[in-house]
Amino acid sequence: MSDPHADAAVEIVDLRVSYGTQTAVDGLSLTVRAGTITALLGPNGAGKTTTIEVCEGFRRAGSGRVRVWGLDPQRDGPLLRSRVGVMLQDGGIYSGARAVPMLRHMSRFYAHPLDVADLAGRLGLDTVRATYRRMSGGEKQRLALACAIVGRPDLVFLDEPSAGMDPQTRLAAWALVEQLRTDGATVVLTTHLMDEAERLADDVAIMDRGRLVAHGTVGELCGSGESLVFRAEPGLDLAALRALLPAGSTADEVAPGRYLVAAGTAGLHAVSSWAASVGVEPRDLSTRRRTLEDVFLDLTGRELRT
Repeated sequence: MSDPHADAAVEIVDLRVSYGTQTAVDGLSLTVRAGTITALLGPNGAGKTTTIEVCEGFRRAGSGRVRVWGLDPQRDGPLLRSRVGVMLQDGGIYSGARAVPMLRHMSRFYAHPLDVADLAGRLGLDTVRATYRRMSGGEKQRLALACAIVGRPDLVFLDEPSAGMDPQTRLAAWALVEQLRTDGATVVLTTHLMDEAERLADDVAIMDRGRLVAHGTVGELCGSGESLVFRAEPGLDLAALRALLPAGSTADEVAPGRYLVAAGTAGLHAVSSWAASVGVEPRDLSTRRRTLEDVFLDLTGRELRT
């Protein structure tokens, strides 16, 4: 019988990590397929960064099993170092470093690095003259991304890779990430940008409160059906509407006076019947494809967290 995890770049089984009495990761199991891009999504505090840090070998698991290319990232760190690229939120770059010299320095640690001049040009780093401490947030992100991939890693962890970037630079960064996959690398990225995950990810894993709440392709998570949106007076009781919908459908007030019904084609008839029975006149009625953001908010909640 073939091993179902033989093509796994990262395998996480029942991972648990706590900080004192606070549980950060609570029994997480996840497999990242080799040669794919996996987006790890979740609200702040969901446990994404802690999970990535354990996979990188920067943090020890409380319990559970984590393997990267079949190796323990804590015990076998030296064996993984040349195969794994890491982009940290704080950059991890010397404060006095300049972009291109820093990239050249990093490239010397690898046998077959990317062309530094080409990489710097694609990310607009060839014109950045400031030291790292004086760079803008977007410039720091670009340099951190370049440092993570300059060694042609087999696996790269990217933490919020396009945060702070302008739209043009974000597109360039996305193209680089897609090129990594084309060249056979595996990418695991955390992001709060749903369009980034929809554009790049082969697989999406959504975490909340330390647990995995959904995992699949964008198509699997979003489904093929359409959602119905309309406006009406705020605060309507939707219980009667939900009772008319097929099993598994949802109806929510996603903003004051703005309603979303995820029920495919059945939603239009249900809304019409419900509106007539309660004397509501839906306005601006339209349909749209269910998005990853809809799925994310349905699973993790729409309330503001502090």
